[in-house]
Amino acid sequence: MNKSELIDAVAERAELSKAAVNKAIDALTEVITSVIAKGNPVALIGFGTFKSVMRSARTGKNPKTGAVLKIAAKAVPKFSAGAGLKAAVAGKKPVAKAAAKKPAAAKPAAAKPAAAKKPAAKKK
Repeated sequence: MNKSELIDAVAERAELSKAAVNKAIDALTEVITSVIAKGNPVALIGFGTFKSVMRSARTGKNPKTGAVLKIAAKAVPKFSAGAGLKAAVAGKKPVAKAAAKKPAAAKPAAAKPAAAKKPAAKKK
């Protein structure tokens, strides 16, 4: 799906004009880009998190010549899929938080402190 197909699908589902959806998508991508460029994450609960991570310096090879070269460390964007997106891709129903929690088990009655033991008599 490309951007124009995405705009068409969102416009139809949200019952908005294509122009309004185009502006919204452009604004969304600009905001996400500027926030992660500053080093802050953007978390969309259930969908995923966009963040900036540092890729460490490493050595590589020029595939044409085979020459070894140094690749500098740099910040790169990263997306981590959320539970809802992972479940949808896997074809499963997302687990609701309330349903995922197990009912609290009844707490056992507090144990009485053990009686103090008397010191054993010393053998002679």
